[in-house]
Amino acid sequence: MTYSLDMRKQVLKVRREECLSMNQVAKRFGLSLASVMRWSKTLEPVTKRNKPATKIDMEALKCDVEKYPDAYLKERAERLRVSHNCVWHALKRLNVTYKKNPKSSKSNPRKTLCFLRDVGTA
Repeated sequence: MTYSLDMRKQVLKVRREECLSMNQVAKRFGLSLASVMRWSKTLEPVTKRNKPATKIDMEALKCDVEKYPDAYLKERAERLRVSHNCVWHALKRLNVTYKKNPKSSKSNPRKTLCFLRDVGTA
């Protein structure tokens, strides 16, 4: 949960006016000590991460999807040397989903790879 800028300013103002330690302020407002220390250094909330979104090579993933359309996440993860959770999030960023093939029988619900496209790009 991100605290509002007003709340952060109020906490630091009380600390300054009453000459309280960071530990005392944290207990008084029911905050963690780390939050109070971070706010004393940088008051504004951080909105962006300072690291890349993923360690997976997106181009390699696209090639893997085209080459092995029916592969499981675990198989892709082993080929790309990442976790299956990483592959799942990367496929989500690529707007790739698996849908059941409507032409297949109920006894063999084969899945087909579907690339979702933006509505405006047809």
